[in-house]
Amino acid sequence: MSVRPCVCVCVCVCVCSDQPVEGRLGPQPVVLDHTSGFEGLLFVDDDLLGVIGHSNFSSIRATTCVYKGKWAYEVLISSQGLMQIGWCTLNCRFNQEEGVGDTPDSYAYDGNRVRKWNVTTTNYGKSWAAGDIVSCLIDLDEGTITFCLNGQSLGTAFTNIKMGPGVAYFPAISLSFKESVAFNFGSRPLRYPVEGYLPLQDPPTADLMKAHKLLGYIKNVLSTSIDTEEEKLVEKDCAVWKLHGDPTVLVTVAHIFNHFAPLMCKVYLVEDVLMNFLLGILEGGGSVDEHPLIQQLLDLFWLLMEDHEVNECLKLLMMSLLRAYRFSPIIPDLGFQIHYLRLTTAILRHERSRKYLLNNVLFDVLRSVVFFYIKTPLRVKEAGLEELIPTTWWPTHFDKEGKDEREPKDESSDERLRRRAYERGCQRLKKRIEVVEELQVQILRLLLNNKDKTTGEASRYIFLNKFRKFLQENASNRGHPTALCPPEYMVCFLHRLITAIRTSWDEGSRKCPGSLSSEDAYVPPQLFYNGKVDYFDLQRLGGLLSHLKKTLKDDLASKANVIIDPAEIQTTSMDDLDEDEEIGAAQRPLGAAAIGGALARPSWLSSPTLGRANRFLSTAAVSLMTPRRPLSQPEKVKVRTLAVEQRTEDDIEGSHGNDGLLLGRPLEEPDKPIADKSLLEIIDGIVMMYNLSVHQQLGKMVVVADEVHEYAVALKDTEEKIARCPARRSDIMEELQKSQKVFAEKLNHLSRRLAWINATIYSKEKMLDVYWLLCVCIRTIEHADGTGSLFAFTPEFYLNVAMNAYSALKNYFSPSNSMEELPGYEDTLTQLATILAKHFADPRIVGTDIKDSLMQALASYVCYPQSLRAVERIPEEQRVAMMRNLLAPYEQRPWAQTNWILVRLWRGCGFGYRYTRLPHLLKTKPEDANLPSLQKPCPSLLLQRHMAELLRMDKDMAASFLNSVLNQLNWAFSEFIGMIQEIQQAAERPERNFVDTRQLKVCATCFDLSVSLLRVLEMTVTLVPDIFLDWSRPSAELLLRRLAQLLNQVLNRVTAEKNLFDRVVNLRLPGLESVDHYPILVAVTGILVQILVDGEKQGTSRAASVLLSDPCFQLHSIQHLLGEPGDSSRPSAIPSRPAVGSLGSSVAPSAAGNSASTERKHFSLHAYTDYISEEEKQKVEVMLAFLTEESKQAAASTAPTSEEDLCPICYAHSISAIFKPCSHKSCKACINQHLMNSKDCFFCKATITGVEDYNKPAS
Repeated sequence: MSVRPCVCVCVCVCVCSDQPVEGRLGPQPVVLDHTSGFEGLLFVDDDLLGVIGHSNFSSIRATTCVYKGKWAYEVLISSQGLMQIGWCTLNCRFNQEEGVGDTPDSYAYDGNRVRKWNVTTTNYGKSWAAGDIVSCLIDLDEGTITFCLNGQSLGTAFTNIKMGPGVAYFPAISLSFKESVAFNFGSRPLRYPVEGYLPLQDPPTADLMKAHKLLGYIKNVLSTSIDTEEEKLVEKDCAVWKLHGDPTVLVTVAHIFNHFAPLMCKVYLVEDVLMNFLLGILEGGGSVDEHPLIQQLLDLFWLLMEDHEVNECLKLLMMSLLRAYRFSPIIPDLGFQIHYLRLTTAILRHERSRKYLLNNVLFDVLRSVVFFYIKTPLRVKEAGLEELIPTTWWPTHFDKEGKDEREPKDESSDERLRRRAYERGCQRLKKRIEVVEELQVQILRLLLNNKDKTTGEASRYIFLNKFRKFLQENASNRGHPTALCPPEYMVCFLHRLITAIRTSWDEGSRKCPGSLSSEDAYVPPQLFYNGKVDYFDLQRLGGLLSHLKKTLKDDLASKANVIIDPAEIQTTSMDDLDEDEEIGAAQRPLGAAAIGGALARPSWLSSPTLGRANRFLSTAAVSLMTPRRPLSQPEKVKVRTLAVEQRTEDDIEGSHGNDGLLLGRPLEEPDKPIADKSLLEIIDGIVMMYNLSVHQQLGKMVVVADEVHEYAVALKDTEEKIARCPARRSDIMEELQKSQKVFAEKLNHLSRRLAWINATIYSKEKMLDVYWLLCVCIRTIEHADGTGSLFAFTPEFYLNVAMNAYSALKNYFSPSNSMEELPGYEDTLTQLATILAKHFADPRIVGTDIKDSLMQALASYVCYPQSLRAVERIPEEQRVAMMRNLLAPYEQRPWAQTNWILVRLWRGCGFGYRYTRLPHLLKTKPEDANLPSLQKPCPSLLLQRHMAELLRMDKDMAASFLNSVLNQLNWAFSEFIGMIQEIQQAAERPERNFVDTRQLKVCATCFDLSVSLLRVLEMTVTLVPDIFLDWSRPSAELLLRRLAQLLNQVLNRVTAEKNLFDRVVNLRLPGLESVDHYPILVAVTGILVQILVDGEKQGTSRAASVLLSDPCFQLHSIQHLLGEPGDSSRPSAIPSRPAVGSLGSSVAPSAAGNSASTERKHFSLHAYTDYISEEEKQKVEVMLAFLTEESKQAAASTAPTSEEDLCPICYAHSISAIFKPCSHKSCKACINQHLMNSKDCFFCKATITGVEDYNKPAS
């Protein structure tokens, strides 16, 4: 054999020693100085190369410095926030305000603010983004410092830096809270080496040469076979080499591996030698299956290397691949990303390697979720998007609400051509991104393999347990925030996981006829209470799990045949006590950081690939599991605890009569087969992922589309100004053209970036994923609801995801994709409407946050015609129940949201209540697109009818509902008046004052609440006038008197001459735009018209009598509505807005007492002809005439009343009631209102047993 001697020669030749390099001081390897070279609080990685800032502005330097020669190091940017990276001397002293570049002998580059720092600062370089690599170069021969971004020089940043004896420069960084980077001083090959510059850490030259030669020998051996007939060596293609071949070749390779294997435990060699060799195998193209050599090599590794060697080699190889994938620059064909993903797929196709990596590396050491992330380029030109999308386009047509028109009718031919060219470019980009996404799905499909049982437990069950722990780490409130997976990674991971899961599910269902398809997938309710799935400390709809186990143990036994072990209940009770200690321990400073020591790194925001030995983990709630034995239906099953890691395939899939995850099926749940029960738990985890951070990230990325819209509006406005600009004003034209150019350049950049975001986040396929998730949640909630009291075990996040997913589909994916195009869209809307209508007042749900969320979702649902029609399509019984819950007394729950819902059902039917923008604002600024906009009115006559029937039939409910509405109106309007008094007092002070913005917001909210409560009263009076006017109802007279009292108070406050309301409205403060005469006066007018004009004669007479008898009634308040206070009938004018101060809204002292204010014109309904019809104005005139005549008659017929005959409580009405048994007296209105809240006498505190009419005896 002629091959063997070569190996020995290689071993002898490669032994050499590295020569020390002059110009450098410090230990090798080079790491961050975590003992004395830092300032502030930092998390430092296990390898002392990754760092996270954990205080205002922390700084740290390396352990090695340089004083002569040319040196370089690289910084891998993990987050794009505020950081200053560069060099400093030992004399630099940093603090929480000053870092690298802020002291004389330190120099830094800041890609966040695009500046360079050396005491002073100037513009320099380009902005960086997460995934970029910054190269820091120092030339101590010439005295210069240069920075490079992804291998492109940014130019010389500093010249003539301080040099000489005693001056040496350390690599250093200062970074703000939560910002993170990883350094490469030379422990790995530099990604972008610069000729002439050396890394701070010497490469392992001898080992490197040795590894390359040994690998060459391995390739030679694999390319050689022995022809036994002719007894000679024959060359062949190494790609077709197989492990089970000539034993002589195998023995030769084994001899080489004796020397090669130890070298593969060093990260530099793995990355430079092994990874590049494996990548070279795949360079020929084709599918990964066409390159079996990688599989054979991995077999060889497991055969010829020690276990610890192959384990370390695989770990380092995956770390290098992950780092290379994450920090590769984006090019138009995404070639780098595809290259690294193909090799990752090839490695994971090897069963034994895959299981080792799953068990020990992918989730425990690496952040493998990075493999499923596609980063968004901030610099469009470098990403090659200009070549891929040469033509840009943005919306240029907007509707009256300022929104983009999806298919504008008046689009010109040039605009149409541009739009279509842009769409073709977007499609080209999307196809290239889909190649990457397909590779990512292939990786997940490999991890979800449940057939690879030849070497132990199937990959899917290992992945399932690791995935659950990953969710636990991100869901636990006790975990450190820096340990959380970034939401942008979560979004991509969720979409790939959904694709992989649905494919696996459908493959299984095809093999099992009659089983559910992925289209109809849901999570059965027994997963929520049988203890097989751990939900950590996440809230259930019915409260804490320990509480539910105690209170619902009998229901579990009767409905699901599950018995909770009494010892288990005691254990959970003790766990509740331990939680406080665990939370306190989690909140205490960890390690030595509080006293100046650097902390061990948590996982997510630090170094992109390295160790996770010090993860922040929360103690999960203990799982329950049933014994694995055949069960008959009536048999009660006692559950016991089992840790997540201890679960086996049988515990999940079930066997021999054991239902696995589906143990404890309630009778209401259909017994339909599910192909792979393990996929249920992964779907459950996907729903949890969406709730944790995906929805939030979907909303955050919409900001790019909003920017495009804002710039498009600005550009269109500028072009219109250019068209109107006179030719003689060349100076103005020049400025306008500059602005036009800036806006167009920005739009070119943003439109290409938006194309990338639409392809990766908001594409049609991603929309279908979110829609599928919505349907899964809806079906899960419906099945859980059918279990009765066991519904309380359902985790809250299912309801949250159902509401949020619908919101995302409606708000985030349009206008590029429309929700109407989704399959079964209307049926899904109706199902979700049923859930919201049924559960917003469900007594089984106890959490206040989830209740508020349900109420807000229902309020949003009834705002839009399509979703409102969906509410009207739910079964009548549920519609009536929903309205009954909405009419429950307001004091029992948050009432503002309920009130908004009722108002939205009415808007469009009330008096002058058909506007989409506040009329008084449109009169002053008709073209201002930033004015508050309301949804177009879409009243529901069907739900109004249900409300009327309920109030008419249930007298007690009607009385309690209206009393609560009147109470809240009294409170809201009183609060509003008190706040505007404070604002007016600030305006009257001689000095310039600033009104707190928060106070203005609360003031406006109280005003809006008052208006909405008045509108609910208007709706009630219109639909069921008998509640107030039919005095045979027990509380009708009292309600009418209270209503009249409140209406008179509102009218008097708002319409009085030169009153407080007028003065504050005339200030026109930012934040009080909605506060004006129109909204509140028109609402009051609608109520008065209903009870005084539109009702029956007897009812109108009673209403007029009560209104006139109220001591606060003033006829001129009614006359004010038509602009008739005295001799003035002119419409109101709007003053100019005062200046706005920096601390809030400024009010000038002259504003209130201005002489011009005395000449202000009065409010008049005649001024709002676009919003109030002629018929409505005629009714107001009829009402005014009627009240004028009635007041004259009342004045003529009213006999003088002595003070003794007046009610001693209100002194406004005659005594008309006597209390039993104490015989004290008052008017009926006062005693009836008092008895609503107390049964004790107003005067003597005796218990009142009855109230009788009182007539004064004749004298």
